[in-house]
Amino acid sequence: MIEIENLINSTILHISKKVKNKPKIGVILGSGLGDFADNILEKTIIPFAEIPNFPISTVVGHKGEFVFGKYENIDLVLVKGRLHYYEGYTMEQITLPIRIMKKLDIESIIITNAAGGINENFKVSDFMIITDHINFSGNNPLIGKNLDEFGSRFPDCSNIYTDSLIKSLENSLLLKNIQIQKGIYLMCSGPSYETPAEIRMFRKWGADAVGMSTVPEAIVASHSGLKVLGISCITNMAAGISSQKLSHTEVLEISEKVKPNFENILKVAINICGKN
Repeated sequence: MIEIENLINSTILHISKKVKNKPKIGVILGSGLGDFADNILEKTIIPFAEIPNFPISTVVGHKGEFVFGKYENIDLVLVKGRLHYYEGYTMEQITLPIRIMKKLDIESIIITNAAGGINENFKVSDFMIITDHINFSGNNPLIGKNLDEFGSRFPDCSNIYTDSLIKSLENSLLLKNIQIQKGIYLMCSGPSYETPAEIRMFRKWGADAVGMSTVPEAIVASHSGLKVLGISCITNMAAGISSQKLSHTEVLEISEKVKPNFENILKVAINICGKN
């Protein structure tokens, strides 16, 4: 397999031949949330599949492409369709887009996902600002050779999700009468959904939502010195809380229904990151 540093550098070279603007903010669009890219002006789309040696997304609802452009005069790069650990990729591979965006000199990243609600005060279609996370994936994206140009060997993880961005987003949404939850996101490796027994354990640990992504990306983003804002869309209640069977189809259906609310929240988040 090609060395990760070489893949990062060759990908940057490929992108630089097609994109001239310098994005300030990166956005990762989770399951069913990729349509936000339709709001971007002056778009340049680079599919993962056309980048030599780059992993491609294999999951329904994840197209797998970089989208460069502007939103309200802010230069952005969107990841429309992320890579997942359960697809068989390494942690290094699934966090490649973060490294690429850092090398493109972004300053902040907004990471979104579809998640299962553990907190019984939540309901399907709620949105949650991530204040912290629990890594239950069994792995860490920083294992192996440290990429010194991005960050130190032993990074501090006490403030991965940037407090100032969280507070600004919460206050801005309150002024707009947009309701949002806050809580702790727990990552499992997937692809199987969690068992009711696992969910009971996770609740005792303090987790409010559960999913199969985001945590490796957030760790690598923090390691790279980026400001991080995380937003979960609660597309189902976790196993044992609801009698309804869990399915990816349901995740996509709920994501489609809440699309206008998601777009409103994401627009506010982008403007906040653009000012900070």
